[in-house]
Amino acid sequence: MNLDALATRYQKIQQRIEAACQRAGRSPEEVTLVAVSKTFPLAAIEQAQAVGLQHFGENKVQELTEKTAALPGQHGGGPVVWHMIGHLQRNKAKDVAAQADVFHALDSERLARTLNQRVAEGDRILPCLVQVNVSGEASKYGLDPDAALAFLGKMGAYPHLQVRGLMTLAAPTPDPEAVRPQFQRLRSLRDAYAGTVANVQLEWLSMGMSGDFEVAIEEGATHVRIGSALFGPRG
Repeated sequence: MNLDALATRYQKIQQRIEAACQRAGRSPEEVTLVAVSKTFPLAAIEQAQAVGLQHFGENKVQELTEKTAALPGQHGGGPVVWHMIGHLQRNKAKDVAAQADVFHALDSERLARTLNQRVAEGDRILPCLVQVNVSGEASKYGLDPDAALAFLGKMGAYPHLQVRGLMTLAAPTPDPEAVRPQFQRLRSLRDAYAGTVANVQLEWLSMGMSGDFEVAIEEGATHVRIGSALFGPRG
């Protein structure tokens, strides 16, 4: 991967983030760019780190394990922040509990129970986001929006999971405006939470990817997950 090309793409994305924030009356400092590094080699991540990126997202546990072994995240005393952004099977919860700095895809109480146990064994607290299926697509994971608030109310039973916000994947579309209502729905859910569960503080909204992140920012995204617009097409 060409370092100069990567730096240029990163700069352009930063400019688009800043412009979206300006339109929304927000500060760019409120938005974390998570570079989705899945399928890209460690060398590409090291180059991204060299141009200023710190947050990286993986959606497969095996890749996360391999990459954190070579480049530890903050939990392991390293310089980067590893986000597990993909669906997690309970039998792999131990690996995420040990390696992820942030987990974006908490989507069932069964998973919460297993993950909490595994995180407790490592004597740590894992920041999490609850995944909500605002698009209603059967192919996507995540809680039904109507079930999300009740789910949050149960999180006090899992004190080693710190619920920091909500995450969603919008429906694929060539027109980002078409998914604006989905981002609005996630923000409305966040704003509707009025619970007092000690380990639930909904500060974050993880939404928006390469094709729609500007609209997501305008609707309140604090974390945008960008891969191809940053690293280029996947092979």
